[in-house]
Amino acid sequence: MPKALVVYATRTNQTKGIGELIAEGLRTSGVDVTFLSIQEFDKGGVNPQDFDAVVLGSATYHGEMMQPMKTFLFKLEQYDLKGKVGGAFGAFGWSGEAPGRIFETMKNIYLMDMVSGPLRLKSSALSGGVQMAHRYGQEIAQKVKAGVSS
Repeated sequence: MPKALVVYATRTNQTKGIGELIAEGLRTSGVDVTFLSIQEFDKGGVNPQDFDAVVLGSATYHGEMMQPMKTFLFKLEQYDLKGKVGGAFGAFGWSGEAPGRIFETMKNIYLMDMVSGPLRLKSSALSGGVQMAHRYGQEIAQKVKAGVSS
């Protein structure tokens, strides 16, 4: 069974909620998911290279991704993620830059095989984003399964 790692940084748990919905979309599409906060990841025992997909999320706060995610992105440079499927997501109140910056880092620095784009959900409209987050997880699953079968 294909495996995906979902790691997030959250401030008010809204980005965590989006990640849970993405993970649900992955699971219902037949992908085994490991879902962790950055703090849980930092405790050790997880190697991103052991997964077919890596999905990262951060809230946007004052126009930036959260500092734990910035630090985490530097840590990920030690792993060979080239060609792995990737996705990025996050909640925002005003501007929403974090998911796009994460997405571009994954695509251009790690050389990952990214899905169509980042998932950005406005905090005040999260209830309407449930289907969007599920579909995002399903899009990632579809790309992973296509790569695993080839």
